[in-house]
Formats: sequence, C-alpha cells, structure tokens
Amino acid sequence: MQRRTKIVATIGPATDDPKVLDEIIEAGVDVVRVNFSHGEPEEHQRRVESVRNRARAHGRQVGVLCDLQGPKIRIERFRDQRVTLIEGERFVLDAALPSTEGTQERVGLTYKTLPDDVNRGDTLLLDDGRIVLWVEDVHSAEIITKVLVGGGLSNNKGINRQGGGLSAAALTEKDKVDIKTAAALQADYMAISFPRSAADVQLARDLLRAAGGHGGIVSKIERAEALDDLEEIVAASDAVMIARGDLGVEIGDAELPAVQKHIIKVARAMNRVVITATQMMESMIENPIPTRAEVFDVANAVLDGTDAVMLSAETAAGKHPAKAVAAMDRVCREAEKQHIAKTSDHRLNTRFGRIDEAIAMASMYTANHLGVKAIAALTESGDTPLWMSRISSSIPIYALTPHVETRRKVTLYRGVYPVSFTVDSTDHAYVNKEAVDELVRRGAARDGDLVIISKGDLIGMHGGTNAMKIVRVGDLPSTQA
Repeated sequence: MQRRTKIVATIGPATDDPKVLDEIIEAGVDVVRVNFSHGEPEEHQRRVESVRNRARAHGRQVGVLCDLQGPKIRIERFRDQRVTLIEGERFVLDAALPSTEGTQERVGLTYKTLPDDVNRGDTLLLDDGRIVLWVEDVHSAEIITKVLVGGGLSNNKGINRQGGGLSAAALTEKDKVDIKTAAALQADYMAISFPRSAADVQLARDLLRAAGGHGGIVSKIERAEALDDLEEIVAASDAVMIARGDLGVEIGDAELPAVQKHIIKVARAMNRVVITATQMMESMIENPIPTRAEVFDVANAVLDGTDAVMLSAETAAGKHPAKAVAAMDRVCREAEKQHIAKTSDHRLNTRFGRIDEAIAMASMYTANHLGVKAIAALTESGDTPLWMSRISSSIPIYALTPHVETRRKVTLYRGVYPVSFTVDSTDHAYVNKEAVDELVRRGAARDGDLVIISKGDLIGMHGGTNAMKIVRVGDLPSTQA
C-alpha cells in the first residue's frame, strides 16, 4: 500500500550530490523545501532545477516549497565568538552596540526596536529557550536583564519573548526580494514566517501574484498570538505549518502537544493542508537511525491527521539524508495501518457550499462503505481531491489532470497521488474507460475491483466536478456513458 502522509525534505549542501538527491527521491520524498534563510538565489535555482530534473528521470512528481526567512530577531556577534552566562548575573541586550562587539556583559541586537517591545518583568528566551533572561529594566537602547538560566551563548542566536507579542512585521525587505525569487522558481508553495494575522497572509499572496507566482501560501504557526487568530489565518492560507521551534519557546514545550492536535483539527475542518515540522528526526543529523521518541513523534502526528511531516537539517545538512527520509516513510506507513488513521466523521453534520465539494464528500463516503479500491478524480484545480483528502481513509485518491501546476500542488495532500492525464475527447464513455485503465496500469485496481470516477460534464472547466460514477473494473463497455 502506498504511503498517504507526505514527506517534506529540506534541500541543502547535503543533497547537492546528485547521487544523494536520487536516493532521497527513491526513498519517497514528496515535496522539497528551499530554506531562504540560507543561500543565494542562484543556489536555490540550481537546486530546484536539479530536483525537478531528477524527479522526471524517476517518473515522479516532486513539489517545491520556498520558505521565507521572516523577521529573525537575534543577538549580534561576540568579540570572542562565544560567552558563558552565569545564573544570577546581569546581562545587557544593547541595540546601540556595534554588531561585532559583544562581551561577557552585553551584546548587540539585529532588531533595533526590541527595547520598545519589552518591559520590566518580561522573560526573554535565547537560543531556542536554552538561555532564560528576566528583564529588570529598559533604558533607551538597553534591555537590562538578570540571567535565570545560564550557559554557553554564541553568535546570532534567536530571541523570543515568553508569551509572544514582539511587533516585528511578518515580511521583511529581504522577504519581499525573496518572494520574487520564489515566483521565478515557479514555487508550488511559499511559506511565510511569523504571521500574526490574515492580513499578513494576504499581503504575501498579493506580492507573490504581482511577481508572477501562482503557488499556494503556507502560514507557519510559530507566534503565540497567531493562536488567538488561528481560524482567520488558516482561512486566508492554502496550508499551515506547525513550526514547533519558535512556537514551543513562546508558549512552553508542555503546551505543544495539545496545540499541535488543535491546529491539525482546525486546518482539516477548514479544508486546509497541514504540515508538522521541527526536530521530527533531529538525531538523524548525526545518527543513521531515529530515537524511539522521534518515532513516536512522527507516528502521533500521522494519527492526528497531519498531511505532511517535515525534515529540516536532517536532509539539508545531515549525514544520512536518504536514511532520514526512509525512516520517516517507514514510520508513517506503520502508523497509517491503525484504525484511527482510516476512519473519519468529517463534515457529516454540515451543509456543503459547492456542488464539487458535495461530489467529493459523496465519493469518499461511498468508497469507505462499499469496498472501493481506488478513486480517479479528474481535476483542473485540484480542489476535488483536496476535499476528498480531508476524509481519513486507506483508499488512494489519484488526481488525474493535464496541468503540471496542479500535479505539483497535490503532492502535499494526504493520500492524493498526481497523474498526468489529458482528456482529448468529449465522449464520457471513452474518458471513463481511460481513467479506469490508468488505475489498472498503476496497479491500483484490477478486474473485478470497484473504483470511483469523479469528473464534470464540461471537461476542462475549473470547479465543474458534478458527477460520481461507480465502476467495476472489466465491466465498463466502451459505449457506456
């Protein structure tokens, strides 16, 4: 059985070797992530072209997700590269300090207006929460703190405020330049970092469209205040990413599991795609096998209903990129065998807003209750297979479409597999038979199996799906409408 949960793998120096790139594609990567926090546009272009070329060579469709850096709030650099902060001592974050002049007593800031955002009594967390500072006072450009949790601190580490509330805009000037790069790369998805509202999402979409890009917008949920406007952000997005690093620092690690489940539930209920990310198999940066805790983490995300799980440094810079993808593939497949991963009550008690949505839901309800082996969804935009994929099921959904943009888009949808399929006839009997033959060629069905075909009377029209047909393979005459 094919894996339903999709795997997103970040590309980087570790995947530049063509042999390694082939290996991660063979291991099952569905979407590659291009991290705009590192590298230059020329590097990104070269890597994306390599991925698409090698995917074609393997007969695979691999999507591309470009991830904007966003407003990274960081300390500057130390004269000696690293200091050790001692619990109980004073340490100053100084926005006026030159960028390379950090000492044991103070360090500069990349975000010069941070002193305007904090007050006495705030808790600041550095280096993903490893260093904890309590704000004693704010004086002009200086944030005077007391070290609550000390330790080693090196250059350019990130800063979060416990509980969130920092005012940095979601899109920086660098991001606005990178959006043009994402458009030039024909990115299938573009992720925005630290959105606080639906307006941030819409601005990113407007800028991408103005640059000629057509990809979907992925909102990374990593600010505490984003949880207050979660439904509005989800509604404005095509997908959301649960970015557990910064989010965990802001809300506290103990709250993360419940918040992750909630975000997945909200996204699926609103017919949006959801990616679970950050440290999923981090030990595999160095080691050839994951820890048991990482196995449980990936499996639980699958059981919660995530569309995709993501690898970051494990594949971008790790020692075992292909093994990381293979390990994630193995864990996802086993988790998907569980009953909870195959049953759903999604939208059973709600009205449908569109005819094509009603056909999608009817197809899945029928498939789950009739022993259908596979679904062929003839689609222009990919909307029908997206709605189908919101229903937990073990039945594969094949998105048959002539449009490469749609095939790339559905690489992120749980349980949906892209198929190049061109309809060159208005004869519905002929189209039905071609669709069924495609399923048979792919080994998804054989003589005697029941399959479902969804399509529109007006083939080639976006949003036109209005028909569901149940077919027994081998019983479809060439003249049947």
